[in-house]
Amino acid sequence: MRAPVTSAWLQRIGTATPPNDVHQAFLAYARSLVKGDRERQLFDRMAERSSIEHRYSVLRPGRLAAGEIDAAGFYKRGQFPGTAERMALYEREALSLALHAVHALAAADDLAAQLARVTHLVVASCTGFVAPGLDVQLIDALGLNDDVQRTLVGFMGCSAALPALRVAQQTVCADPDALVLVVNVELSSLHLRESSAVDELLSFMLFGDGASAALVGSQPLGAELLDFRSKLLPDSRDLITWNVGNQGFEMHLSGLVPGRIAEALAGEIQGKDAAGLLRGKQASEYTLWAVHAGGRSVLDAVERGLALPAAALQDSRAVLRAVGNVSSATVMFVLRRMLAAARPGEQGMALAFGPGLSAESMRFRIAGLS
Repeated sequence: MRAPVTSAWLQRIGTATPPNDVHQAFLAYARSLVKGDRERQLFDRMAERSSIEHRYSVLRPGRLAAGEIDAAGFYKRGQFPGTAERMALYEREALSLALHAVHALAAADDLAAQLARVTHLVVASCTGFVAPGLDVQLIDALGLNDDVQRTLVGFMGCSAALPALRVAQQTVCADPDALVLVVNVELSSLHLRESSAVDELLSFMLFGDGASAALVGSQPLGAELLDFRSKLLPDSRDLITWNVGNQGFEMHLSGLVPGRIAEALAGEIQGKDAAGLLRGKQASEYTLWAVHAGGRSVLDAVERGLALPAAALQDSRAVLRAVGNVSSATVMFVLRRMLAAARPGEQGMALAFGPGLSAESMRFRIAGLS
């Protein structure tokens, strides 16, 4: 093993969604549940303002006029499946979606050579549990060496991609011969619950299924991972919760979340704390902003809290329009889009938010200039 290095590089990112665009079908289904014209008008208005145009699911939409929610009958009105059934479907579907993301990393010949060098595997997911888990399934399906070192980042919600990349960075800095495969897989559509409450339906409307894969190593390609910071926002423990229930995982997403995020980020700028999320700098010192597209209100809150120009979050907003919120994989979709067009030497900040209320940040610099 060579001597430790000080830099690790996010070299490549691949992303994938299932083939079934369910957004419009869900809106029609949700409207059929809402009771009362006033509530239906509220739902329609908020859906229009969401800026989401497409979301994808491993489940194919059914014929709503025939009483179907999905074509396979996984969800039946009045008989939604229990958590065990949902986890069985996660076990069947998560690997396939993860493999699509891995195969999106590179052409087949080049990918095979890269995978042969993988020494570590980091898997992040908050929408399913199974053991042996997705890490073992990936090793078998990709033909990785059976001594690959595995790490699971579980149940950290939408913020998990950045802790997963932090594990990869620390691994490469300790061993420059390491090549880390980082995979995020989320099947949020497996946790739909029957409800006529507008706030719950709007929460379900945000989320779709998606996966990402990334390679992190010591070769200077892509983006250099400079450092990571985490912060638990005060008085916020109950604003985002994600609990295992009898009928899937149950999310609570408070309407106070955007305001709390905006307040915290504004405080970061005013305090100029070198140990804070922004490293004591002004937002204008970063030219790239890869922000988790948790919803339009979250992106608006980040833009407001940091006083960012309207164009700063264009990549995040584009991802939100195209796939919705795919939980932990979302910021990886944003980074992939951003890295494809970024200029050498540009410095950026990635932000993601999860239960806690937690804020995760990652400072990065595009390869090409020292």
